[in-house]
Amino acid sequence: MGKSWLLLAFILWQIIPNEAAIAVGGGVGIGIGNAGGVGGGGVWIGGGIGSNTPTPSVPSVSKLSSAYTALQAWKSAIADDPMRILETWVGSDVCSYKGVFCADPQGGVASEPFVAGIDLNHANLLGTLVSELSVLTDISILHLNSNRFSGTVPDSFRELSSLQELDLSNNRLSGPFPTVTLYMPNLVYLDLRFNSFSGPVPQDLFNKGLDAIFLNDNQFEGEIPQNLGNSPASVINLANNKFSGNIPSSFGLLSSKLKEILLLNNKLTGCIPEGIGLFSEMQVFDVSHNSLMGHLPDTVSCLNDIEVLNLAHNQLSAKNAPNYSSEMAVLISPSIASLVETCKDHNQSALESQEVG
Repeated sequence: MGKSWLLLAFILWQIIPNEAAIAVGGGVGIGIGNAGGVGGGGVWIGGGIGSNTPTPSVPSVSKLSSAYTALQAWKSAIADDPMRILETWVGSDVCSYKGVFCADPQGGVASEPFVAGIDLNHANLLGTLVSELSVLTDISILHLNSNRFSGTVPDSFRELSSLQELDLSNNRLSGPFPTVTLYMPNLVYLDLRFNSFSGPVPQDLFNKGLDAIFLNDNQFEGEIPQNLGNSPASVINLANNKFSGNIPSSFGLLSSKLKEILLLNNKLTGCIPEGIGLFSEMQVFDVSHNSLMGHLPDTVSCLNDIEVLNLAHNQLSAKNAPNYSSEMAVLISPSIASLVETCKDHNQSALESQEVG
């Protein structure tokens, strides 16, 4: 929970004038810029699950009253609260609710407090997500992992235009991929893992400016969209689903920012794309437990920063082995005898063809 507070404080610092001051939890002032904790406006972050001290707030006749109505509607949709977190969700001062974080950038563009984040990770709540939460248009973090929320993600969540992090992992959510997430313009972190979502993954997902995409341990199926290589994400996890077909040929040709990609335990066939070697910063590449076949591309040996290369339980083969660092975990099928040692020429020609195209 502490990490979530620090992350939220950083995000709020990005949107609040330098003259503001920030207070965390029970109201300890931390100066920003020249404020030094004295004078200027103030931001209050409070109400975390571990917080017992109510957070001071300035009454608002609009945003906080709307938030009160929304949070009470959500409270009514929660059937079990073993940690008794919702016992603090009483009265109109929503900034004192455990798990709710408020901001009050006095003197800034916004003139009234607003709900800036909700963090109910590991709260073990049983219930559903309600459409009324869409009124929280200023919220930047919604962390709900390790609960027992079921049903689908309300379509009204597309109104959460300020949301940057959405973590719904380790719940009981179901239905098709929540396309509502594609309409959140500022979203950079999407975590849907360990749920029961099913069906295909939309192509538009990999056109968004997401930095992290976690879809593993669901029931997604069909082919991985051909524009996978368009994604600017540094981490993509599609493991433990039912994806079939080939790894898109565009993989590696349009992006080089990817550091981790996990495609293990699906139903993928075909070959590993030649573009794999273009990921100069790749650290984890795991395609184990699929039905991939053919020769390993020569470019595999160009993964200079690789730490985990897991190709096991496929039907792959290769010719010559590179001298990988002893610190790297290389897990390959016994039938793979070797990998080639260099690929500078291949990378150069691939880049040149890209430029020509």
